[in-house]
Amino acid sequence: MNNEQNILNEKKYNKLIVALSIVIPIVVAVLFGVKIDLELPVFLPPIYATINAITALVLILAVFQIKKGNRKAHERLMKLAILLSVLFLVMYVLYHMTSVSTKFGGEGPIKYLYYFILLSHILLSIAVIPFVLITYVRAITNNIEKHKKIAKITFPLWLYVAITGVIVYIMISPYYS
Repeated sequence: MNNEQNILNEKKYNKLIVALSIVIPIVVAVLFGVKIDLELPVFLPPIYATINAITALVLILAVFQIKKGNRKAHERLMKLAILLSVLFLVMYVLYHMTSVSTKFGGEGPIKYLYYFILLSHILLSIAVIPFVLITYVRAITNNIEKHKKIAKITFPLWLYVAITGVIVYIMISPYYS
């Protein structure tokens, strides 16, 4: 596929990327305001924290695979990371729709650290959406040089979001009732 074709294919996806990058955070915010009187059969926070941890490992493995030249394994791992992130988001929203939010009970410097990690996690989880989508589109349209360029930004952002999701869970877990 030539460069002109790559650009045309990417442009086809741009509107979808913009729409998803705006719609996903808005829908999540709206759903946070929706409360469903439903008792879930499992306690979701440790499950979605585990999904975040697995996502972080999958991202690291994907980088190792591409550095070894194993493009097919890299591609599979990246698709798995996207699937895990979507699964996390669904569970996260479902938990917050069916449960009262837990307040962090720590005091002093740990409280400020917790809120710094939480706030940076939330903001970067929103910011990473278009990066992941653009990186993915550049891969599937075979625009590998541009894919590599943006992947160098996407990877650390996405990894940070996955790891801080686990840290937030660990820090707040003593306060779940």
